[in-house]
Amino acid sequence: MRLTGRTSITRRLTLLFIIASSAVLLALGFVIASSVEKHFVELDTEVLADKMELVRHTLEKLKSQDDLHSISQLLDNSFVGHHGLEVIVFGPNHDVIFATPNAKFPIDLLAASAARNPHGLVTWTMGEQTYRGIAAELPTGSSGRSKVIVAVATDIMHHQAFFSSFLQTLWIFVAGAAALTGILGWAAARRGLAPLRAMRAQAQVVTAQQLSHRLPVESAPVELAELAQSLNEMLARLEEAFRRLSDFSSDIAHELRTPVSNLMTQTQVVLSRPRGADEYRSILESNTEEFEHMARMISDMLLLAKAENDLVVPARERLHLAADVLALFDYYDAVAEEKGLHLTLEGDAEVSADRLMLRRALGNLLSNAVRHSTPNTTVHVSISATPDTVSIRMENTGDAIPQEYLERVFDRFFRVDPSRQRSSEGTGLGLAITRSIITAHGGTISVASIGAVTTFTIRLPRAP
Repeated sequence: MRLTGRTSITRRLTLLFIIASSAVLLALGFVIASSVEKHFVELDTEVLADKMELVRHTLEKLKSQDDLHSISQLLDNSFVGHHGLEVIVFGPNHDVIFATPNAKFPIDLLAASAARNPHGLVTWTMGEQTYRGIAAELPTGSSGRSKVIVAVATDIMHHQAFFSSFLQTLWIFVAGAAALTGILGWAAARRGLAPLRAMRAQAQVVTAQQLSHRLPVESAPVELAELAQSLNEMLARLEEAFRRLSDFSSDIAHELRTPVSNLMTQTQVVLSRPRGADEYRSILESNTEEFEHMARMISDMLLLAKAENDLVVPARERLHLAADVLALFDYYDAVAEEKGLHLTLEGDAEVSADRLMLRRALGNLLSNAVRHSTPNTTVHVSISATPDTVSIRMENTGDAIPQEYLERVFDRFFRVDPSRQRSSEGTGLGLAITRSIITAHGGTISVASIGAVTTFTIRLPRAP
């Protein structure tokens, strides 16, 4: 199935590359533009300050107020060859004493700047010309008692034209660099995500028939190695669950086939000819036993299914194990007596457990021990405790369990002797249910078979 309407990681990374590079380039362009503009301002300030100093020096040469009429000639001589510079000198009453031919000065603005911020830069536009200038009050003559306002300005149109062209080139470069970074980022993202596409191709190989396939961890990048390992572990769990489900399906089909076949055969035989009421009753009683067996099997399977999905929650209470074991002895006493078995108990301990569930687990073990014990032997149960755990050992002498089967005795429907026919005594799920109950209580169960002695050992957390 192809997913649509979703943004790919490659596209997201490409957009992030473009955004990050654009932000960096814009910041860099802003810094460069600011530096260039600041450089122009510093150059203009230096030139204007020099010319203001030249005017001041010229004014100091005047010997009296009456010599102001000769300032035009002096300043004209001083500014010969200084193109682009404009100078104006006006008195306190804003009467112009001297001005260069192209001087376009806002006298009120310059007078205010000279009084408030002498030698401070002022920028203004008149017509199509833009000027940057400074204004200051300067003394005249050697006595310095008379002052005039002098303004020096320079046309910055050529600066603005250059700066505008520079900004245009800079932003074109920024846009081109961002586009190029996006293309390179897309290529880098595509190449960087190639291992993910390879993992996707490997994962597509996995099917219900090929759950044994695993993703290569060694060849995966470091960032993806843990993901590949986690996927492999998930596949292993799925393979195990699928195998167990397949085994269970086969086992349950095999186990249910026998009672269903018996019911069908008996029913067909009964229907083959008319029979008496006693015969019908006998057949119905036999069928009832088969139905009860199937009902127990289904109930046990539901319990196991709940246990495997952690849906079995024990209702815990404090129990004395000896009392529950003795109660089970009373229940199985008649069966044990028929075989000449002796049921013995040693020790006691207290645990926190669900009484009915724990009694069922112990009952399954005791039933198994009684059924497989050699006549005239002893089934011995011993209970011991440590500071952390309580151990329950159940020993019986009888049919030995081969070592290769010890790990499988708790599997569903497993029988040590495959030729052993199903009987009404059990469903083949007793030990599997026992393990599920003990696991639900946070304990463990194990089995050992040495010679003719088989020992089941249960370990449970001790009651707090």
